[in-house]
Amino acid sequence: MKESLSILLVEDEINLGETLCDYLNTKGHKVELAKTRAEAQKLFSDKFHVILMDINLPDGDGLTLAKEFRQINQNFVLLFLSAQNDPETKYQGLELGAEDYITKPFDLRELNLRLNRILQSSQRYELMKSEIKLGNLKIMFSRFQVMNGDGQLINLSQKECSILELLYNNKDEVVSRDDIINQIWGEDSFPSNRTVDNYIVKLRKWLESDSEGFAQIKSVRGVGYTLTTKE
Repeated sequence: MKESLSILLVEDEINLGETLCDYLNTKGHKVELAKTRAEAQKLFSDKFHVILMDINLPDGDGLTLAKEFRQINQNFVLLFLSAQNDPETKYQGLELGAEDYITKPFDLRELNLRLNRILQSSQRYELMKSEIKLGNLKIMFSRFQVMNGDGQLINLSQKECSILELLYNNKDEVVSRDDIINQIWGEDSFPSNRTVDNYIVKLRKWLESDSEGFAQIKSVRGVGYTLTTKE
């Protein structure tokens, strides 16, 4: 799964463009800067996860360029960065499938936070569409199913699947019962710790069907649970 984003920044203000490049690179992302429409056209490829697009360019406009890029490749996240704050321009940008329209000036930390959320969503999507193997067991998150040690498919409820996903994403780390409740049920719901324990019981039975005991869910007394493997 991706641990950083490859970003094409299309920005004609040199100081802002270089500042953004330096800042986002220090945050672990890989950024290439295009100062004009022509430069962006030369750099554009399917390696970019995100396009940060200014609206006003010296040799064209970002809306038209974004539409052109969309016709070539649909698999990138589009964010507009613009000093234009009129509703019609925003609407046109969002209509092109932009994830967001950020008005200048903006806080660099806010931009990085949005990019990190895009990264997390991308990682979760890759996890959801993949088939995960744990020894002789398999997880198919997108189908809400697991395969036990005897090769039988078992259907999971949405919450069971979400708990398993949370534990898998935090392998070898302790996930507290409070974190499970907040992330799976939400802050407005108030299931008891016993409710969480009951969900864990079914997941444990599934893991125990693997005679090799490749993975297990361990209790951390008074705190929560951790998923460990022999890897």
